[in-house]
Amino acid sequence: MTNIKILTEADLRSLVMLDLDAVDCVEQAFAALATGDVVMPPILSMAIAPFNGEVDVKTAFVPGIDSFAIKISPGFFDNPKIGLPSTSGLMVLFSARTGMLEALLLDNGYLTDVRTAAAGAVAARHLARVDASTACILGAGAQGKLQLKALCLVRPIESATIWARDPEKAAGAAIQMTQELGIEVTAASNLASAVSAADVVVTTTPSATPILQAEWLRPGQHVTAMGSDQDHKNELDPACFNKADLYVPDRLTQTRLLGELRSAVAAGIVASDAEFAELGMIVAGKSEGRTSDDAITIADLTGTGIQDTAIATFASTRALAADAGTDFSN
Repeated sequence: MTNIKILTEADLRSLVMLDLDAVDCVEQAFAALATGDVVMPPILSMAIAPFNGEVDVKTAFVPGIDSFAIKISPGFFDNPKIGLPSTSGLMVLFSARTGMLEALLLDNGYLTDVRTAAAGAVAARHLARVDASTACILGAGAQGKLQLKALCLVRPIESATIWARDPEKAAGAAIQMTQELGIEVTAASNLASAVSAADVVVTTTPSATPILQAEWLRPGQHVTAMGSDQDHKNELDPACFNKADLYVPDRLTQTRLLGELRSAVAAGIVASDAEFAELGMIVAGKSEGRTSDDAITIADLTGTGIQDTAIATFASTRALAADAGTDFSN
């Protein structure tokens, strides 16, 4: 008889928060990715174009972690118009030793949101200036707000701006973040000036056309682009690569196909076989990150299966310690 742990979104929200423990968990996963022993297959991705939707399946086996997760993540971006969230999904946890099912994490995308924001914090921790105090977030959805929260965990952010195509959403998000973070957060009326004034810029939209222009960038900035996780998406003007002193992918093989790098290659700005040190290499100390306060750095985060295995096992460990969730015997 096999015992399976079932954890609801409410269970998981009580066990796992976007805090430094979550950031450290994801950071350790990136470091593991630099060892070469991780098995992480390409993303299985399916577009459902008639409904502006997509489904991604991600996984990874990490030596030293007793379990591995398979994450199923739908994103249907017209859902807010009918009162539903854009993202949902679940994670399934298996024993890495026997392959037996261990847990169902019915998180509705919550753990993905946390690990994605935590990855943004990892990128900022290693690539943004230590004294970075201003931020500009492009996108006023859940991930935009979480990215700002995550950034505040690792850098001394004192003020921020939020931009969205819908000014009312940006204004609402700014009010919410001001209350939650205790810093001054305003809605950006002029995107160009908001980007230019920020020490850290984070793009969090599903845009298929560039929304951040190269001429807005200035020395000393760090940009984290995390919206481009499909081969039709593109948030950064490819010319940003000409201005950047350092480009860092989360997984080079992925960003060539799905990330901002894909668009830069298509535009003829970057060679298709150009090599770049991944974020995990920088986290592990095997490659150099920011080299000066004047450097412009770009992190291209497409989301990796190792982040899912890391956050799922992190949640499962906490659930066992707290005796949380429902046990199901099969």
